[in-house]
Amino acid sequence: MKDGIIKFNCNWTKTDPIESPYIDELIHWHKVLFQKGFVGVDKKGVGFGNLSCRTTNNEFVITGSGTGGIAEIGQQHFALVTSFNIHRNTVDSTGPIIASSESMTHAVLYLCDPKIGAVIHVHNLPMWRALLRKVPKTDKSAEYGTPEMAKEVIKLYSQTDLKDRGILVMAGHEEGIITFGPDIASAAKLLLHWAEQIG
Repeated sequence: MKDGIIKFNCNWTKTDPIESPYIDELIHWHKVLFQKGFVGVDKKGVGFGNLSCRTTNNEFVITGSGTGGIAEIGQQHFALVTSFNIHRNTVDSTGPIIASSESMTHAVLYLCDPKIGAVIHVHNLPMWRALLRKVPKTDKSAEYGTPEMAKEVIKLYSQTDLKDRGILVMAGHEEGIITFGPDIASAAKLLLHWAEQIG
């Protein structure tokens, strides 16, 4: 199975599985979102969808690259992002698996607000189309997983009501939707709330 192409320079140190009190809950919500089709693998065999939780400061544990199509993930499917640099386009991580290609986007949300404790990125075309006119959206020119996308998210957070809404669409990444909240349950429930509203 393929996964989204990693567009940043990843400084990955391979280690044993990450120990974190957030992993069990991340596994639970990954399974829920997989069953509902928000996380999975597309017709081209490319995995999509990733979840993360802040651990300390701006470090966070995130599902690894290539895990979108796995119905039941385990501790071995997580990476710990320890630092990142938008200007140098780098992400530093440890763990048994390389961090998700969307790690840079997750990282800037944690940077924007210390109250954000969890971030979810999913794919859903009908919901993406419906949300384009309802919630903050990134510029069409910003591709997923790039410094340009990271800068767009920072701009939305400071110049729109994104902080209060907790949801955005990635206009240049068809189907791409991001939610966030103080914890992973809040971020997931916000996504499911919007899905129910849109039908």
